[in-house]
Amino acid sequence: MTSTCQRTLPRLCLVLALVCWSALLPTVTTAATVVTGIDVLAQRHFDLLRGRRVGLITNQTGRTATGESTIDLLATAPGVTLVALFSPEHGIRGEADVKLASTTDQRTGLPIYSLYGASCRPTPAMLSDIDLLVFDIQDLGTRFYTYIGTLYHALRAAKERGIPLIVLDRPDPLGGTCVQGAVPDPHEIARRLNADRTGCRSLAAIYPIPTRYGLTAGELARLFNHEAGINADLRVVPMDGWQRGMLWDDTGLSWINPSPNMEDPVAALLYPGFGPLEATNLSVGRGTDAPFHRFGAPWLDAPAVLQQLPALPGLRFGITSFTPTAAGYPYRGRLCHGIEVTVTNPETANVPLAALYLAQAIYRTHPHQYRAEAGFYGMLGDTSAWQLLTAGVPPEQIVSRWQTAIGAFERMSRQYRLY
Repeated sequence: MTSTCQRTLPRLCLVLALVCWSALLPTVTTAATVVTGIDVLAQRHFDLLRGRRVGLITNQTGRTATGESTIDLLATAPGVTLVALFSPEHGIRGEADVKLASTTDQRTGLPIYSLYGASCRPTPAMLSDIDLLVFDIQDLGTRFYTYIGTLYHALRAAKERGIPLIVLDRPDPLGGTCVQGAVPDPHEIARRLNADRTGCRSLAAIYPIPTRYGLTAGELARLFNHEAGINADLRVVPMDGWQRGMLWDDTGLSWINPSPNMEDPVAALLYPGFGPLEATNLSVGRGTDAPFHRFGAPWLDAPAVLQQLPALPGLRFGITSFTPTAAGYPYRGRLCHGIEVTVTNPETANVPLAALYLAQAIYRTHPHQYRAEAGFYGMLGDTSAWQLLTAGVPPEQIVSRWQTAIGAFERMSRQYRLY
């Protein structure tokens, strides 16, 4: 008869062998899992919303860790009465590149009020049946991306209505340590806001902050609320596990395109610098498999442009060609010759500086063909930059003009950090 020890010994040896063998393998690290504001709120049994008639500002990025939409979650949450939805630019599902009318959500039967249509502000009529507003949208960390303009207008509307605004916080995909880019003239921002009857023209230039501001939506809402003198009843549901040094791939969260042509986190990293080039007569690759990675035109001499570009930390320039297909944008259906930008080290890349180098190189190669449109100045945040670039001023000198304002912003914004 075989003893228990005799039967167990071979199994034990096998286990010990496997343990020793696994110790020789390289250590595999996995990204941290960040718990966003909507999941934190659910863990708290929706305490801030219970017994309230709720209006939800969201789109396709408002998702739980399991992929359930915030709309569906709140529509069935115990004690919560979801009565209206509000959609930002690109619509409730993030698929549109045009202004949208208000409509009805087929799944829940709730009204969807468009905040990128006839008005970009919540109107008193939209808020007439609401006790509380909730904001759950993935921001991009870039000044001219319109979702923070929607947040700003929502704060003002909540204050005027006398209702709270709750921000369910999400990561800044660019991290919370790096601040880059020009700070627009505060007087020009104020002038545009005051002259903006519908709120739509000011969405991309809502407040004088650097292009890459290094704050989450909840932190930025706190800054807007105090620094702009709004003083709404603002409450932020913070994330669990997010740290300021995290880029998107560190969070463990799935990427959901926040807009139709923002297809990956690398495009988000490039956008604060190269986004303003869309306000020149270039294609930025909309309708291709890599929008905001490529910049070109049918007339561009890519090898000549590449020769003008220096080696820059964290980035690599290369020659490419592509055919954009997006309707309403330059060179649709035409072969474009261009430059492709690859991020080799996101920690050392100065994307706004690199974009100025690219713009200057294209201008030097094509001084009679390359031009900036009116929107370039507002997106870049520096009304003198194009004139300086075309006059041959080195991009480092242009960027150095921004540093005083960046430093002042960094000092001011620290008090609004939650992480």
